[in-house]
This record gives sequence, C-alpha cells and structure tokens, in this order.
Amino acid sequence: MSKLKITQVKSVIKRMSKQKKTIEALGLGRPNYSNTLPDNPQTRGMIEVVKHLVTIEEVSE
Repeated sequence: MSKLKITQVKSVIKRMSKQKKTIEALGLGRPNYSNTLPDNPQTRGMIEVVKHLVTIEEVSE
C-alpha cells in the first residue's frame, strides 16, 4: 500500500474551525510540518477539506 507525505504550506490563522481540526487530525500544526499517512479514503477525505493549505506527495514503501 502506498503512503502520502502531507506538508502544510499555509497557516490556519483566520480559517474555519473544521479546517483547523482537520489539520490537527492529519498530525500537522504549523507551516512546513509534514506527516506520512496511508493512502486510504479517510485520509483523502481529510486532504480534500484542506487541499488549499497542504501539498501532497506519493511515497512508495
């Protein structure tokens, strides 16, 4: 199974609370923080909510 490297590129200041909670659930918190998560529908759904705040890279195991 492939993984996704998610990097936060923008701040969550002045964003809706749903977006702030989603960034926290992805294991991010500040710009330039990154986390590697499994590529599954749950992760893709969270990314869809904050796609304007993060960049995504596919990482093979």
